[in-house]
This record gives sequence, C-alpha cells and structure tokens, in this order.
Amino acid sequence: MDIETRIELICRPPTEEVLTFDSLRCLLETEEHPVAYNGWEPSGLVHLGTGVICAYKMKDFVEAGIRFKAYLSTWHAWLNNKLGGDLPLIRRAADLFRHSWIALGVPEDKIEFIYSDELYNDLNYWAKVVKIAKNLTIARTRRTLEIAGRKETDAKYVSDFLYTPMQVADIFQLEVKICQLGMDQRKANVVAIELGEKLGFWKPVCVHHHLLQGLEKPAVWPPPEGMEKEVIASAKMSKSKPETCVFIYDSPEEIQRKISRAFCPEKAVRFNPVLDICKYIVFREKDSFFIERPAKFGGNVEFQSFEELEKAYREGKLHPQDLKNAVAWELAKILEPVRRYFDTHKEAKRLLNEIKQAKITR
Repeated sequence: MDIETRIELICRPPTEEVLTFDSLRCLLETEEHPVAYNGWEPSGLVHLGTGVICAYKMKDFVEAGIRFKAYLSTWHAWLNNKLGGDLPLIRRAADLFRHSWIALGVPEDKIEFIYSDELYNDLNYWAKVVKIAKNLTIARTRRTLEIAGRKETDAKYVSDFLYTPMQVADIFQLEVKICQLGMDQRKANVVAIELGEKLGFWKPVCVHHHLLQGLEKPAVWPPPEGMEKEVIASAKMSKSKPETCVFIYDSPEEIQRKISRAFCPEKAVRFNPVLDICKYIVFREKDSFFIERPAKFGGNVEFQSFEELEKAYREGKLHPQDLKNAVAWELAKILEPVRRYFDTHKEAKRLLNEIKQAKITR
C-alpha cells in the first residue's frame, strides 16, 4: 500500500486533527509498521463514542498497516475513582471494553490489548514517570486535567497530579509513535511532543478524533462566541449520564426513546447531536441515508451525502422528528451485531450484566 493511501486511512473521519501531517508522512517513510495506541479508562458501559468511533479508527489504522495497541488504563480509572475505585471491578470493565470492540468488528488478531498491570510491574516505567514529572510544573500539570475529565480547580490530592506524567510515560513505555486519542486528550499528547526528544525518547505524531456530543442540550445555549469549544467539550457523550448517550448494547426501543428525546433544534446544524451521529456514524457506514416520512410532510427522501442532508435541515426542509426516527432506525441496524454477540457469548454477557449493575462514579 502506498503512503498516500495509508495517510488517507489514518486521516479518515472521525479524525479531526493531526500533529503534524509532515511528521506523519516522515514517520511512514522511515517505518513500515509503527506502533499506534489509544487508551481508555474502563469505567462502565461503552457508548457510541468510546465504542463505534474508536472502533472505526482502530480498523482504519490496522488497514493502513499500523501496529495498534489498545491500552486499557485500569490504574488511571482507579486514580480517577471510577467505579468507586474498585480495581478488580475496573479490570472486569476492561474485559467488557475488549469484548465490545470485538463485537463491533475490530479484528482481535490484529489489535494488541494491553492492561495497566502489564506495564506497571516494570521499574523502568516508573523511572519514566519520575523523569517526566521532573519536567512538568504544577501549573502546567493542572492545565492538563481535562484529560481526566476534570476542571483545573478539581485537583485535591497528589494522585490527581500523577495522572498526566503516567499517561505521557505510557506512550514511551509502549514504544508508541502515533498517539490516536480523542480531542480531549490533546493536552497530554502535546506534553509528549514537547518533552519526548528532550528526555531522550522521540516526538510522537498525534492523531486526534472527533468527540461525539451528548444527546442533551448544552448547559449554555447558544454557545457564546469564542467559547464554543469549551461549551461543547463539557457536553460530550458520557456514560455517567446514561439518558444522554446511546450504549452500543441498547435495544432498538431504548435507542428510539433516547434519540426521540435528543436535543435537535429545528434548522440548527452546528452542535446538533443528532446530525453529529449522521456525519460521523451513519455516513461512515453507508453512502446514502433514506428517511421515511408521510406524504403530507413531503414523502420519503434520500440523501447522497452529509452535506446534502445538512443543507436540507438548515433550510427547514427536514423536520427534527423525521430525522430522529431515521437515525434511531439506522443505529439499531448498525448495532445489531453487538446485541447478537452479547446474547450468544457467555463471558461477554456475564460481564455486561455485572457492569450494568455497578454504580457509575463520574
């Protein structure tokens, strides 16, 4: 496969940013199969963002000939007091994450699943943590707390400040050349870029993907000019708000109920979570989008691109409820293999039922 095709796969949506394109090209010219990774706190059920969006990028990278490591950051979830800080339960949630991506079609034989425990028994890892911590000020570390889903004012314990040095050390311990994470992890990756060569490692390439918006109306609407990113970042899809996200295991009825209640203002195309799902999931899965509606409201309509759909919605030619009904139907079809997998796989079903009963903390 030529380099241009590999770059196209790596940069394929939902990729939103690459730091930098020149660095990516140079890496692919010098290494045939560089290592990429994404890392997650296993902290509950898997929603469309953690599941579908991340699965897309894993499959893109595998197709591009990249060695992909899926890092299940159990210790980060523990530090962040996810699932009540119950580490054995967090480890079982990590197993659920692994099953979830396999159910979504991630090739199990081409992805290396790694748990924190495998890394953290190595003293060399902790030497990297200390080396990175010695080069980070408290002020800079506080500004990176977004990666843990916290505000700068939330840090109350020393452990809160360990999060970033550990995450950056993960990159170099795992020999990662491409950091493929969500936009909310950007600040940690920039630290890795800035410190890598200085500390005797390397400067990783960072490929950040889009974060799906939660289904609820943002706390501030419309977002004040200049504050759009901050407002929407706070409204990203989150498992801690189950009614504002679609879990990949949800039944068609649950999907319909959640989407029917979703924030979807008429004629508004920016920061519209239902259109967000159309752009990054529906049109990723298919080349056209069919919407069924009564003849008195214009009859059935089919869109050949997201841009065509967006234009019709902006002009008021498509009602929010008609859009919601069609999106719910498409999601139910897309997630059908996941429901089938968890119905028939004994271990996966057991883990899902256990995590469903667990108390989600943050």
